[in-house]
Amino acid sequence: MGEDVLHSLKKSLEHEVSPGGKEILKLLIENAKIAREENIPMCQDTGFTVVFVEIGQDVHIVGGDINKAINEGVRRGYQEGYLRKSIVGDPIKRVNTGDNTPCVIHTKIVPGEKLKITVAPKGGGSENMSALKMLKPSDGVEGVKRFVIETVETAGPNPCPPLVVGVGIGGTMEKAAILAKEALLRDIGSRNPQRHIAELEKELLQDINKLGIGPQGMGGRVTALAVHIETFAAHIASLPVAVNLNCHAARHKCIVL
Repeated sequence: MGEDVLHSLKKSLEHEVSPGGKEILKLLIENAKIAREENIPMCQDTGFTVVFVEIGQDVHIVGGDINKAINEGVRRGYQEGYLRKSIVGDPIKRVNTGDNTPCVIHTKIVPGEKLKITVAPKGGGSENMSALKMLKPSDGVEGVKRFVIETVETAGPNPCPPLVVGVGIGGTMEKAAILAKEALLRDIGSRNPQRHIAELEKELLQDINKLGIGPQGMGGRVTALAVHIETFAAHIASLPVAVNLNCHAARHKCIVL
């Protein structure tokens, strides 16, 4: 767990009024402490490994296939780290691959001569409660808010709140979904640089925390730690919105080569 998440959990403890919610937050903080000290997973669901790769346009990768190299890294990490293997090779036949591969890789070409790799294991429980909707432009910002709040309310305790709520608005169907996933990589509580989007993040967080779901669904004020929104241009006929929920175990690590 990153320091931003841990700090947010501790801060949330000050605002939570529900006795059950307070107890859950204390347990989550203690669990994170034990996981760090003993170098063990903080959750039994060690996730579907999602990898974001930013390749500088001046970088020349030699000696093999970068996708194979990333999957080999995931394979070794999950086997040598004794992490739970959660991936089935075929979504219908459901046979476990035994090494948590293949991982999902998103590659982006960017200016420069660096290679940036961000690894984000995503738990299945929170991923299952995520949603996407193709709104009409006439639905406007109120339609966006309704959809985000309805998604969290419908999810209830299933995604293991307190949550980080990633929202992608605009683009096409798949672009909105990727934006929502990328939004989860931001530091907890950071704001979108666009003022109107930052205000929407703040408003949605307040409304979500009024739902009363609380930590682990025990009731209370802290249903979400943060709402992060990323946007992209949209077609004149479209308003895609994706909501990617993440449990309190918001895990990701980044390295620049």
